[in-house]
Amino acid sequence: MCTGRCARCLGISLLPLALACILANALLLFPNFEYRYLIEGNVSRHASVMSGLWGGGFMVFIAAKSFMSASSKTGCCGFRTEMLCSTLYSAVALTGSTLCFGICCTGLVKGPLCAYKVTFSNRSQGLEWGYPLEQFSTREVNYLYNRTSWFTVCVEPHNVVLWNVVLFCILLALSGAEALLCVVQILNGITGCVFGSGVRNNKVGPV
Repeated sequence: MCTGRCARCLGISLLPLALACILANALLLFPNFEYRYLIEGNVSRHASVMSGLWGGGFMVFIAAKSFMSASSKTGCCGFRTEMLCSTLYSAVALTGSTLCFGICCTGLVKGPLCAYKVTFSNRSQGLEWGYPLEQFSTREVNYLYNRTSWFTVCVEPHNVVLWNVVLFCILLALSGAEALLCVVQILNGITGCVFGSGVRNNKVGPV
């Protein structure tokens, strides 16, 4: 068992996940690749929180770099100290990825901010910005299970529901994978602190 090599592999695995989280959250801010909705403030608040940027992104990225540096340390005390630090960084990254997962899950259930048709008191129709899919959903049936509503309720931005669902699902998968890898590194870091960098086979010299 080589805890240092395991830490390096986990760090290398977390780097693309963190970068993908940052990219997915950035795309959520620009529905259909249009920046005017962000400037006008017509972007879902769960996307505006940017949990994929700081939670699943930077916090995990810093932890991943710590994992990789811990594997390069030599010496008993130096290695154990770095593995202890990597365990603490793992806990921080686990917190960030968990928060990202929770915020994205809430954003997915609530639906996107969009313009939808409303009827006023004078029976004229117009557009209003809000979260219509949250109102459309019931306790028994969520809008996620009614794909017809994805293309009929929101008028603007075009296909924003599909955009929102796909990106939030990607963020959920990425942050979930990050959390799992961080848990593995916590266990690996504790093992490294206790047993060192690895277990060497005893060699029997010639008689």
